[in-house]
Amino acid sequence: MTRRPGRVLALDVGKKRVVLAISDGLGITAQGLPTLHRSRIRDDMEKIATLCAEQDVRTILIGHPLHMSGDESRQAQYTREFGERLASQTGLPVEYLDERLTSVQAQRMLREAGSSTDRRTGTVDRMAAILLLQSYLDAAQIAEDRLD
Repeated sequence: MTRRPGRVLALDVGKKRVVLAISDGLGITAQGLPTLHRSRIRDDMEKIATLCAEQDVRTILIGHPLHMSGDESRQAQYTREFGERLASQTGLPVEYLDERLTSVQAQRMLREAGSSTDRRTGTVDRMAAILLLQSYLDAAQIAEDRLD
């Protein structure tokens, strides 16, 4: 985990949509962004590349969907291919982070906050992307603190 200064863009890549979260410029906090509804891969790449340029993104973080056993799933392979293509398109480093249990944690947090199940569908995915990014930012901060 080698974090470069600047914003980090986190993606939860699905076949129909890409859920997005972004860090602040200091890499301390994560916040959700509007979900990208997928069209053609070329268009998706362009939209994400434009967002990266507009927001001065320095690193792209992609949730790595592994089986509970730790083995890669088909979706994990697809996600890796998506990330490689995105790295080529943007010239930015792409990192992957295990996303197991982020949705479970997001559901629990939303339930505790009293969120209605009717409104939770996209909200769970957005919260999971925020949690993924925040855990990455926190781990990077701990690593930096150890170096000091």
